[in-house]
Amino acid sequence: MNNRFFFLPTILFSSLIIIVMGGCSSSDKQGQQTEGETVRVAISGAFALYPLVTVWAEEFNKTHPNIQFDIQAGGAGKGMADVLSGATDVGMFSRTIAQAEKDQGVWWVAVTKDAVLPTISSENPYLPELHRQGVTHQELSSIWLSENEPSWNEIVDLGSSGNETITVFTRSDASGAAEVFATYLGAHQEDLNGVGVMGDPGLAEAVRKDQLSVGYNNTIYVYDVETGEKNPGIDVIPLDLNANGVIDEDEAFYDNFDSILKAVGSGKYPSPPARELYLITNGEPEKQAVISFIEWVLTDGQEFVRPSGYVPLDESYVQDQLTKLQD
Repeated sequence: MNNRFFFLPTILFSSLIIIVMGGCSSSDKQGQQTEGETVRVAISGAFALYPLVTVWAEEFNKTHPNIQFDIQAGGAGKGMADVLSGATDVGMFSRTIAQAEKDQGVWWVAVTKDAVLPTISSENPYLPELHRQGVTHQELSSIWLSENEPSWNEIVDLGSSGNETITVFTRSDASGAAEVFATYLGAHQEDLNGVGVMGDPGLAEAVRKDQLSVGYNNTIYVYDVETGEKNPGIDVIPLDLNANGVIDEDEAFYDNFDSILKAVGSGKYPSPPARELYLITNGEPEKQAVISFIEWVLTDGQEFVRPSGYVPLDESYVQDQLTKLQD
């Protein structure tokens, strides 16, 4: 490991918090309590899933106004640790559940899909060539796993130019995105070199501010959900999947949000770094409000997945997840 972790104060985010709270209602089997009672559901974890979970909580709250959601984004590692310690009811998780975590009794359901994308400043002087040539799996590995700091002309055919060293950013927190991206490279998060930055928003901001840098981000932090365009200052490094030195037509799916989501859904964009996202609990959930919320997420809540910038699960796979609540 050759991670260079130091804090970048202007772009660090320890957590993001949203409280979704409504009035009260009468008792029913879907998690509502007697009048005057409020039920708190605490959720923490992956930055990747945070935007969608906040939407789900707000929508669910419209029919379950007595449930108070406390939702914090702090990385997948925090989500797992908080659930196992009992600090939260639900964790947001963005990588495959490890056997050691299963052995500790973690229960999980897949709720949507997204992808991790290699990112670059839109002001990078070599961006046109990167868009034309793309970057191979081997070249990506040399950026994040090599003991030597690569220069741009080692990654892209730039002739006599491009001698500048690539500034490499990675995640400093225990991150599902980092582990999934590292898995694609044949490694683990702790093997990734680079300047460590906390959280998805922080890593995106670091890339935007350094025109010779690279990073990786979840799709929701690269594209604007409303417009479908890339967020200002950030772009995607396209993957040359067949390593032929050019981005072919069937590899060119990064122009807008809809294109990349379709590529993730169809499998054109590889998995990893595409992946499922999960809600996890410590053992099978027993709290009625949590059960009702997860059941709603897998049924009515799926209509908010695509508009929120994620890939819906196949209907048959959703049914498989629902059976976990009924076992």
